[in-house]
Amino acid sequence: MDYTAKNFEAVDFGGDYDYSGHAWFQEPPPRREPPPVVEPYIPETSVIMQNEAFDFALKAAPNVLYGRYKQYGQLGVLAWCSEFGEMIDSLKELGFQGNMFVTTRVQALKTCEDILKLGLDIKMQIILMYLSSQVARLRRFLDGERVWDDYPAPEFPLDYRSYNS
Repeated sequence: MDYTAKNFEAVDFGGDYDYSGHAWFQEPPPRREPPPVVEPYIPETSVIMQNEAFDFALKAAPNVLYGRYKQYGQLGVLAWCSEFGEMIDSLKELGFQGNMFVTTRVQALKTCEDILKLGLDIKMQIILMYLSSQVARLRRFLDGERVWDDYPAPEFPLDYRSYNS
């Protein structure tokens, strides 16, 4: 009889091990404690109202910016950036307190995208850089690991004589 399943190079010393004195499964496995029941987080009414107010303000921010740009030009953008900075500070405080909802965070990131998609024709590079830095500041707070490449590129003149003509 041929045993094809056995490796012929293996050494078999024969004989079986005697297990007659061994007691199997005498100790039960350690018992796992059920995870503690965690009460669901129910935010206070003031926290809900804060998040709703921020959500509303964030949704309106691109329209307000565009309105200021249309009404006052580049200086309107500058003034709006200052107000936006105050909102960013308040959002950061809300987040540090642990009261920022995920929906508020998502809306804030979408608002940043919408602001940069406006494509405002800002010639004063310092205002363009200020606007971009405010958006970057909010994005760093909300998602510090991600890198964005949708910022407008500053266009500094390379030749100072281009202003004289």
